[in-house]
Amino acid sequence: MNTFLGILTLGFIILIHEWGHYIAARLCKVRVDVFSIGFGPRLFGIKRGDTDWRLSAVPLGGYVRMAGQDITDIDSSAESKPTGAPDELLSKTRWQRAFISFAGPAVNLIFPLVLLGLYYSFSGMPADSFLAQPIVVAGTPAAQQDDPNALHNGDHIISVNGTKNPTWEKAQLALSRATPGSKVSVEVSNNGATREFNLQLPTPLTSHLLGYAPIPASVGEVALGTPADNAGLREGDVVRAVDGQPVQYWDQFVELVRSSGGKTLQLSVDRKGQPVAISVTPKQGIADGSEKNYQIGIQRQFSLTYTRVSPVEAFKSGAIETGSLVVQTVDVVGKLLSGRVSVKNLQSVVGISRSAGQAVSHGLFFIISFMALISVNLGILNLLPIPILDGGHILLLTLEGIRRRDFSLTFKERFIQVGLVFLLALIAYVMYNDVGRILHIHS
Repeated sequence: MNTFLGILTLGFIILIHEWGHYIAARLCKVRVDVFSIGFGPRLFGIKRGDTDWRLSAVPLGGYVRMAGQDITDIDSSAESKPTGAPDELLSKTRWQRAFISFAGPAVNLIFPLVLLGLYYSFSGMPADSFLAQPIVVAGTPAAQQDDPNALHNGDHIISVNGTKNPTWEKAQLALSRATPGSKVSVEVSNNGATREFNLQLPTPLTSHLLGYAPIPASVGEVALGTPADNAGLREGDVVRAVDGQPVQYWDQFVELVRSSGGKTLQLSVDRKGQPVAISVTPKQGIADGSEKNYQIGIQRQFSLTYTRVSPVEAFKSGAIETGSLVVQTVDVVGKLLSGRVSVKNLQSVVGISRSAGQAVSHGLFFIISFMALISVNLGILNLLPIPILDGGHILLLTLEGIRRRDFSLTFKERFIQVGLVFLLALIAYVMYNDVGRILHIHS
């Protein structure tokens, strides 16, 4: 059921994309013959004006069919071939056609900002629950336990650089404002004794200045085909020990994996109250070929708390998050093109639907986050200058504008055919890898 709901979620994002094309077409006074929710045979619908608003058999996304749509377009049909009427797509100027092509990806990039802004406005800003907790130091090296100017395990932090009774969030903020290599004043209490000292900050700042954050070593998402998946780790597992060494915190577990050197680790895991022994071999470059850290392909479980914010702050945060997703997506595309990230890491509709189903099972925030991520990905990828994608159409129109005349119909057909063959081959390859990961046919 969750996977089906995930497919509908994915379909909705595609529908948003097509809605962008529709709005731009109407602004440019292009007649839209069909706006379909889903693909395949028409089930039912209603005709309003020139547009047949229909529900089709396969509920994965949808499409817009414009009058006089280029016959090289795979969605074109006999009734959409150009006749020269002024309300047809090919009767419009190149910049108008480019605008219509750009509008779909543009709406995909705007949609997450609106979606996240509305969610934060009504539900509040989510944050890790541990950030609101007071700080009790854990996981500091044994060598510094006798150093009076260092943090000791069990220290309760009373102040950091003037911030009294800081939570993890406030302490991290205070430290981030300090200059690397400088000293910050710290006051702690331990077993009834109070100490004040100046803590020397390293250069650069590290993530464990205050010891391990109080995040349990609980497994969240397990990526398909990774060492963790192949070893049998499952969502909800809690790691209790690695090679006999007790594990209490998530960051502690991450350090042990990264320092493994690729050696097989023996994990003691708590699975729904039952002890389970698992052997897992960390690998380098699971997601990024240039990544030197050893990983096993899991994320931690998240416990969230919400803070009420104003609508202005909510939409500002939504814009920042959307911008971050855009930067991350562009970075991944760049790594794909440079070979630093393998095409094997891409997901087809099979893998994306599975991920969508997992998001549905985790709750509303994860559904919203997944929708934002997929919408940004769809927007960026559709802008790539690949024939048949929106970016390919824009490229073709740009080249025609530079040469001040259209390419021949034969050239356009070949241009689209090359893109179609490339995309079909890529989809088949990615889907093969997705199915292989699900069935554990290959790693």
